Amino acid sequence: MCGLSGEIRFDGGRPDVAAVERMSDRLAARGPDGSGIWTQGPVALGHRRLKIIDLSDLGAQPMTDAGGTVTGVFNGCIYNYKELRAQLQGLGHRFESTSDTEVVLRSYLEWGTDCVDHFHGMFAFVLFEHRSGRLVLGRDRLGIKPLYLAQTPGRLRFASSLPALLAAGDVDTSLDPAAVHQYLSWHATVAAPRTVLAGVRKLPPATVRVVEPDGTHRDHRYWQPSYTRRAEYADMTATEWRDAVLDALRTAVRRRMVADVPVGVLLSGGLDSSLIVALLADEGQRDLATFSVGFESEGGEEGDEFRYSDLVAKEFATDHHQLMVPSHRVSTALDGAIAAMSEPMISHDVVAFHLLSEQVAKEVKVVQSGQGADEVFAGYYWYPELASAAREDEPRQYAETYFDRPHSDLARMLQPHMLPDEDVSARFVREHMAAPGAETALDAALRLDTHVMLVDDPVKRVDNMTMDWGLEARVPFLDHELVELAAACPPELKLADGGKGVLKEAGRKLLPADVVDRPKGYFPVPAIKHMAGPVLERVREALGAPEARKRGIFQESYVAELLAAPDAHRTKRGANALWQVALLEIWLQTHGI
Repeated sequence: MCGLSGEIRFDGGRPDVAAVERMSDRLAARGPDGSGIWTQGPVALGHRRLKIIDLSDLGAQPMTDAGGTVTGVFNGCIYNYKELRAQLQGLGHRFESTSDTEVVLRSYLEWGTDCVDHFHGMFAFVLFEHRSGRLVLGRDRLGIKPLYLAQTPGRLRFASSLPALLAAGDVDTSLDPAAVHQYLSWHATVAAPRTVLAGVRKLPPATVRVVEPDGTHRDHRYWQPSYTRRAEYADMTATEWRDAVLDALRTAVRRRMVADVPVGVLLSGGLDSSLIVALLADEGQRDLATFSVGFESEGGEEGDEFRYSDLVAKEFATDHHQLMVPSHRVSTALDGAIAAMSEPMISHDVVAFHLLSEQVAKEVKVVQSGQGADEVFAGYYWYPELASAAREDEPRQYAETYFDRPHSDLARMLQPHMLPDEDVSARFVREHMAAPGAETALDAALRLDTHVMLVDDPVKRVDNMTMDWGLEARVPFLDHELVELAAACPPELKLADGGKGVLKEAGRKLLPADVVDRPKGYFPVPAIKHMAGPVLERVREALGAPEARKRGIFQESYVAELLAAPDAHRTKRGANALWQVALLEIWLQTHGI
């Protein structure tokens, strides 16, 4: 788990090594254990290292194979790297380290761009072929590891975070109206390849991009599971589905224990993280380090769920760490969390994850986390409504239940220059829903949520907040084989028991009933949800700043309406509208835009 950066020139010039060094410096938090810069011809690569596998200097990056054929930088973890190493040795490859990075290089030398089909893991990598001058970029199937791109005539820069690209300079920081439309429609999600900045793009998940020396490129999307009922599962009973899901999750959790350092668990006390703890205990893990965070109550709303995490910790005898955050700490931590965001994210648990990660990183370097289960196994409240929609009505129903607001509301929110001519967010959804490979309305919705919305909201959130403290977070519910199995699972088994039915049935085999049957929880941060005290002060300051007035994203009358009643305006999904508007402006100002 690390941070990568670099530049390739297409105009015959030499790369700006100083710019790559600035990007690498900005990524220092992602990789506090080592750094390196490599340059040859039109290319410069930078790397910051977090030592998880092969703690020796033999695992340092950028890394070149012994034959001098390819040099690469890599961020993430290949969980099956030992098996691949043995396979490659059988094919004649010789290794100089025990790192998974060298396995990535050797896999590329053996299988070319098809190497990604062999990887179980989370990853982003960039490889330079010395002889051909090609650059190859790859990203894991579920987009767990980020890869940002900034291309100008004659040059491409890339990095593990958007702020790193800004540190290099010469980035078009004008706003992308279509991305802002998505941000305001989808609870701050902006789908790849867009970001809110017109000059920065993201390599989409499950994509390998080959960049030729002249700057032309071709993309290959190498994975997309079918959301249909498959013949091999046709005769499975509900009990057999439960057991298959539990077995696949067990494998996913076991894979994510691969490390040369201890691995802990972020334990919220919900079904998903509790299942991870239970499975690890069932595998024989003892004194597993678990971590929970809570906040002071605000506005009559409880800010912690310790009663559940304590129950699980006691049941499985974990080495449990409980962190209670006072309300005043939320406001002081807010700017640090926003600085860690590669893109603006409004969910309250951004600050929770950032504060929790700060403390967890003092104890361990790697944790497992329960993100993704709700999208993969239909755990959210809106899925039953979507499941009942006719296929032709599915896009409209999705917008009714998922969007923060309709396109018509944006006309009174945004200045005219920021409003696209059409409802670009609804069009995006229509196109995804209409794509082949989804059998029912629910299948289409889960495909969209898992492969688009999940990637650029909760998954990105966890990566950004943990890696800002040099903490690697692994997400077993996004094991690609588990996702493939869940995609084929009959919708009624996922919708059962109020959602995640098949997963709850698996949980009943391992967990106390109070954990399986508890109300759905989340990371509550009342001080943000209710725009209390110093948080509101920060919002007023940002929206009244000269930069905000000059930028002119929002109608002044609309901003004044929100500020007059900070806790009164909610989006259809319950978000505080003032926070959504203000967070975009605070993020832009924080990153010097």
